[in-house]
Amino acid sequence: MTQQTGKSAQKQHFAVATDGGLDAFEGLNNAVPVAPFSVNFGDKSFRTNEISRADLFKELETNPQHPTSSQPTPQEWADAIREADSPQVLAVTISAGLSGSYNAADQAKSVLEGIDVRLHDSGTLSAAQAFQVHAVQTAAMQGETMETALEWARAVQKETELYFTIETLEYLRRGGRIGRVQATLGGLLNLKPVITVDKATGAYTNVSRARSYKGGIEAVGQQVTRTYGEGTPLRVGLLFGSVREDADVLLEQLKGRHPIVWSGAVGINPVLNVHTGPRALGVAAAPGKWPWERENQ
Repeated sequence: MTQQTGKSAQKQHFAVATDGGLDAFEGLNNAVPVAPFSVNFGDKSFRTNEISRADLFKELETNPQHPTSSQPTPQEWADAIREADSPQVLAVTISAGLSGSYNAADQAKSVLEGIDVRLHDSGTLSAAQAFQVHAVQTAAMQGETMETALEWARAVQKETELYFTIETLEYLRRGGRIGRVQATLGGLLNLKPVITVDKATGAYTNVSRARSYKGGIEAVGQQVTRTYGEGTPLRVGLLFGSVREDADVLLEQLKGRHPIVWSGAVGINPVLNVHTGPRALGVAAAPGKWPWERENQ
């Protein structure tokens, strides 16, 4: 169930669609059509919404084939945009630095007669993408224009950081997505990294590291505090892999240093879990109230 914030619902000028890079939160306006990614194990392929997290973890443990992921096709993007059921649609994509989904959405525009489609590269993914989808969907629900929605999304993008740690780098390494993370770690793969998405490139980069996974969770929390300053009120979208309690541990650490004005927790979706491996912990964090709520004070 989505929750509306701010003004009562008004006539919508546009609708929103997004892709499977999203990790949706029940407490945010994230219920929009999704162009799904696919998870592939050899000749077996599952769309994001066709494989449960439990089934994914079973495949990771038992399937000798290393999993890969596939971006939405232009047809899948076209289907999601049509499902939005509006003559104007704002499509929010996972970072173009991590996936070709943006290009697929751009190609979809050629087969969508009568629909004006605008693309917005979130420059991020997962919970941080969820924050931007919440921004534009809230604008749509409040009868704001698409330009206002994009202003809100950019404001959220600017102030939100996504940090995560993983128990093993093996899945990132096999998937070819380790890039600057591997370079920064100098090949010391026994260390647990704290990874973020570089705002300049939209690609992964390492910002910290720890000697244990437990230490990695603590390092994620410390990085959040370092970024925003101790005592700053925060909104936090927590992410967990195979162990739900990891998110609870991080939230308690953050509560010791920050007033938490909103929090939610969700399991990392299967297509993203393919790259992190089963046990992972992440958080999207941003300061205080939403930008449009601060404007209306």
